[in-house]
Amino acid sequence: MEVTESSALLLPFTASSVGVARRHLVSDLIEAGVRAPAVTDAALVISELLSNALRHGGPLPGSGIRVAWDLDADTVRVSVSDGGGSTRPELGQPSPSTTGGRGLRIVARLSRRWGTLCDDEGTTVWAEVLVMPLEAVPVPAAVAESGLAHGLTRGQVTLSLRSR
Repeated sequence: MEVTESSALLLPFTASSVGVARRHLVSDLIEAGVRAPAVTDAALVISELLSNALRHGGPLPGSGIRVAWDLDADTVRVSVSDGGGSTRPELGQPSPSTTGGRGLRIVARLSRRWGTLCDDEGTTVWAEVLVMPLEAVPVPAAVAESGLAHGLTRGQVTLSLRSR
């Protein structure tokens, strides 16, 4: 992927916005050539972030919620901004019998990193999901000669890298 893409949506502060945001994100990532596992991870992350904002935050002025994503060569950064709430988003410590409190743990597991920004306008929770495409990567001859690429001839060797 050589193109940088970004999108932002201002959606109503309602549960139906989760599906709307997810569909837009998935469409954009597929169009950009992102591999299916990364699309699925990013869709789950944005769903969790948006669901948490709807449950624990309040609407932005005008009764909305902002969802955005920025795609670069190896990550998609998704973010959800709301009007803020009484608590700061953090990893929960759910017991085995609780039915909630695992959303940000899912986000943390599927993303390279995540965080929160709180200011006078509200709260933004963001996460970066790895979307490195499957492609050939040149390996210098010195690596091939060092024995790390055993059985290969001198010159440039190509290794394949796969996302997850």
